[in-house]
Amino acid sequence: MMNKKLFAVLAASSVLLAVFTACGDSSSQAESSVAETTTAESSAAETTAPESSEAAESVAAEDIEFEEPVVAEDGQAFLYINDGQFYVGYDGTANSLMTYAAGVPEITGDGTYTVSVDAGTKGCQFDIGGDANGDYRCDGLSFAAVIIKGGTTLYPNMCIEIKEIRMDGKPITMNAKNYTSSDDGKEMRANIYNQWVNNFPDDAHTADGAVTGDFGEYSSQIVEPGDFKQWQKIEVDFEITGTGDEGSEEEQDAAAEESSEAEEAAESSEAETESTEG
Repeated sequence: MMNKKLFAVLAASSVLLAVFTACGDSSSQAESSVAETTTAESSAAETTAPESSEAAESVAAEDIEFEEPVVAEDGQAFLYINDGQFYVGYDGTANSLMTYAAGVPEITGDGTYTVSVDAGTKGCQFDIGGDANGDYRCDGLSFAAVIIKGGTTLYPNMCIEIKEIRMDGKPITMNAKNYTSSDDGKEMRANIYNQWVNNFPDDAHTADGAVTGDFGEYSSQIVEPGDFKQWQKIEVDFEITGTGDEGSEEEQDAAAEESSEAEEAAESSEAETESTEG
């Protein structure tokens, strides 16, 4: 079982760099400010994160049934997220503390999907404090976005519309609407909270077309980070349009089932009518 504390702290700098380049130009002042505070944030993460002793980590880890780490692949969606300290998060890789049992759906076409992360998993709790049955809770929010790996190549006209965000099962208030844009010409994304992006990128769009001007109805910050207090699980429901495909397999199956049920009901009604007339 690999402890990911050190990785999480060291990864903070790379996370910030990735955020800067995503979804539009950040102001040079903001970039400079965040770069200067990276060391402080890493230091804070090191001093405030619970330390797991060697004795605790040596407790028969082989006897614990950990959840599987989840790695996002091309064509899949995932929730890129970091807590307020840039300590606990998920970036689509197995090295993230919240990689265990992350909700990473395959995007098969237009439809509704859900991405999720959970700090309450045995794997995450063990990596943080050496106790698979621990109750560590994240606090705050530094960054969050729905990412479609390879989405720009696979579905260049795709739109992502975030429908609901839940923290431990409770809906979070959204104070603006999200827009869709590409990330380095590869990923497609919808920012939930990105404090380093303060204007629309050139390819920012919604299902209604391009978005320009100043942030207002649409923004890169559609939630308040202060609403994310003492949380473990975050879920985000979103709708995909513009892929050119009929929809996800789940939706197609559901539609087929509804159609079949309707046909059966119609046949049953017709049979009853014929029996009555007879």
